[in-house]
Amino acid sequence: MKAMTLNAYGPDASFDETDLPRPMAGPGQVLVRVKATSVNTIDTMIKNMGRDLPLSPALPAILGMDFAGIVEEIGDGVTGYQVGDEVYGCAGGLADLQGALAEFIPADARLIAHKPKSHSMREAAALPLVGITAWEGLDRAGVTAGQKVLVQGGAGGVGHIAVQLARHLGAEVSATGTGADQLAVIEGFGARPIDFKSEEIEAYVGSHTGGAGFDAVFDSVGGANLTNSFAAAALNAQVVTTVALSEIDLSPAHFKGLSLHIVFMLLPMLHDHGREVHGKILAELAQLADAGAVKPLLDQPSFTFAKTGQAYGRLQSGKAIGKVVVEI
Repeated sequence: MKAMTLNAYGPDASFDETDLPRPMAGPGQVLVRVKATSVNTIDTMIKNMGRDLPLSPALPAILGMDFAGIVEEIGDGVTGYQVGDEVYGCAGGLADLQGALAEFIPADARLIAHKPKSHSMREAAALPLVGITAWEGLDRAGVTAGQKVLVQGGAGGVGHIAVQLARHLGAEVSATGTGADQLAVIEGFGARPIDFKSEEIEAYVGSHTGGAGFDAVFDSVGGANLTNSFAAAALNAQVVTTVALSEIDLSPAHFKGLSLHIVFMLLPMLHDHGREVHGKILAELAQLADAGAVKPLLDQPSFTFAKTGQAYGRLQSGKAIGKVVVEI
């Protein structure tokens, strides 16, 4: 099979097209012919940082976590799938799990689901990692109908799915972004847009919550921005973040009695723990997608397999609006 491999790590490292033996579906796996794979921030971090990240695969490496494709082979013990089924998932590209930047990926059947019938392969490949992350965060926060929810980074990969899922749950959703394009995306998904560069926290907390603060804050920006999320939260509110690799003062959270939830959706892949939960989430996301409640936003440029390096560069440029996808 053809694969895009990394033979070195670092910002200047390039992907090389390589011919490798076609893998086989082992016990509990399905072999998927990959049709599309999306690029996530964690993929670019692995490429640039390499073994400085404990989850990075050994070289030569095949990256790519998300994918959509067609089942070619079924391993022992797998039920619920047949050859020819269209599936999607997030099942490789880290540790000892082969990634999706290849013609075939042997995927743990617990980490995949039948793809949304209404979505193209390109759309389906954009959904798994961000969809699971958004789902887990809102679930941890206990978001329910009638609550006021703030999504920090509402036009981003995780953020724009969190906006849609929170609205599906019946919450009143506001979301931060900046610039006309990001604010239009946020508004297009039914949330109240907040330009964080021009609107003070006290001002939008006042106008969006009557000064009480948000019942739940989903912070997909994280890091230093968590202090802004604490400031926007109501007393005893729930704060969720996907980026907690930083040292911050938790005093504001203490004096509001906030509950802080850290979502790291790669744990099932890294530790083979609770993998079936991801499969169940993907199956439910597919149903919501087919019902029109969730749809990933795709970045406009289309990238072929040979332009994988350009796709990674596009995401790192900060110019992408929506998910960057490589078609194989």
